[in-house]
Amino acid sequence: QVQLVESGGGLVQPGGSLRLSCAASGSIFSINNMAWYRQAPGLQRELVARITPFGRTTYADSVKGRFTISRDNAKNMVYLQMNSLKPEDTAVYYCNAATTGDWGQGTQVTVSS
Repeated sequence: QVQLVESGGGLVQPGGSLRLSCAASGSIFSINNMAWYRQAPGLQRELVARITPFGRTTYADSVKGRFTISRDNAKNMVYLQMNSLKPEDTAVYYCNAATTGDWGQGTQVTVSS
């Protein structure tokens, strides 16, 4: 089991940037595919980005070229750098340990002028 705690959310204007962080506990972090998901009000949770233990990444089409997922296995951390934010990026963002099925509590991102 992996315990996950997200941070870094907040209110940002369109075109701005935020960096989300996910702190993971547990020695099996390094074997997990890690991912960021998001859920906007009234919508289903959707995959934003995923990274393998060796750093291979995939992205949702809606965020390609704007978001970057990364991880630091030595620090048990996963990051999501979000640039050129749009109002439609507004959602609660969740960190996910895909291999073990664990979730964080979520962090709110609001993009609004």
